[in-house]
Amino acid sequence: MPSDHIDQEASSERQSMKVSHSGYLRSTYVALFALYAIIITGSLVRLTGSGLGCADWPKCSEDKFIDVSSTHSAIEQLNRLFTGVVAVAVIVCVLLSIKLSPRRKDLITMSFVLVVGVLAQVLIGAVVVLTGLNPYSNIAHFLVSIFLMTVAFMLVKHARIFRFADEPVPREEPIINNKKILIVVKLLLSVAGIAVATGTLVTGSGPHAGDENAVRLGFQLTTIVRIHSTFVWLTVIATIALAILLRTDLIAKKMLYQVLRRFSMVIVVQGVVGYLQYFLGVPIGLVAVHVAVSVLVWLCALDIYWNSRLSVMPTNVLD
Repeated sequence: MPSDHIDQEASSERQSMKVSHSGYLRSTYVALFALYAIIITGSLVRLTGSGLGCADWPKCSEDKFIDVSSTHSAIEQLNRLFTGVVAVAVIVCVLLSIKLSPRRKDLITMSFVLVVGVLAQVLIGAVVVLTGLNPYSNIAHFLVSIFLMTVAFMLVKHARIFRFADEPVPREEPIINNKKILIVVKLLLSVAGIAVATGTLVTGSGPHAGDENAVRLGFQLTTIVRIHSTFVWLTVIATIALAILLRTDLIAKKMLYQVLRRFSMVIVVQGVVGYLQYFLGVPIGLVAVHVAVSVLVWLCALDIYWNSRLSVMPTNVLD
C-alpha cells in the first residue's frame, strides 16, 4: 500500500538521523581534547607576554578586528580564534546528544553545561583583557577551564560506561565498601584540587603575567610557593596512604590500582617539573609543561574518584 511505503520511508529517514553510541562518544572526546588544548594555548599567551597583544575586545584593536601584524597580537589572535573551534566542538556534543535514541538527560545536561561554560569563558576572557590582565580574572579564567574539563571528563565517562537505556546501570551501592579507602580517595581528590588552585596563586604572583605592565597579586612569592608545595606533598602522602590501603582490599585494588598507578606517574612528573622550574627561575618551557600536566593531575585524581564510586567492575580490570 502507498501509505505503508510512506511510513517505511519516514521510519528509515528517522533511523538515518539517529546518532550511534560510538559517534557520540567520539564527539565527547573531541570536546575534551579541544578544552584541554585551549588551556595550553591560553597559557602560552601569558608565557610569551602576549596577553595584551590584542588590547581590545571583541576587536583586536580599535582599528582592526583581526590583527596579526606583530608576534604578540598573532599569538593572542590565534588563541581567540581557537575558542571558535572549542565552541563548535561543544555545540556538536549538544546536538548529537539530542539525536541519541533513547535520549539521555545526563548527557544532554552535561553537553549543555559545556556550551554555557564556553560562552562564560568568552565573557571572562573579555574581562581579562579589558581590565589589563587583572590576576584575579586570570585565575577565574583558569579555574572555569578546570571546571569545564571536569564536566567534559565526566561526560566521556558517562558516554563510555552507561548503556543507552532507561536504566543504564543498576543504582546500587559502589563495589568498594571499605570506608577508610573511600575517605582517603576523597581526601586525595580534595588536596589535589587545592594544589591545582594554589598553583594559580603562584602564577599570579610570579613573573609571567602576560604583559610586563600587568598587575601582580600582593603575595610574597616564596610564601605562596610553600603553601602550594605543602598541598602537593599532602597529595603525595594521600597517594601513598591509598596504595598501602589497597594492599588490604582485593576488590578495591582491582578497581583502583591502574588509575592510582597512572596518577602516581603524573604526580611524580609534575613534582619534578615544579621543582625544576622553581630552581631554574621559572623558564617559559617548564612553566608551560607544568600548566599542562596540572590538568592531567586533576583528571587522574577524578579518575580515581570515579572508579571508587562504580557499582560494576570496569571491563578493563576484569581478568
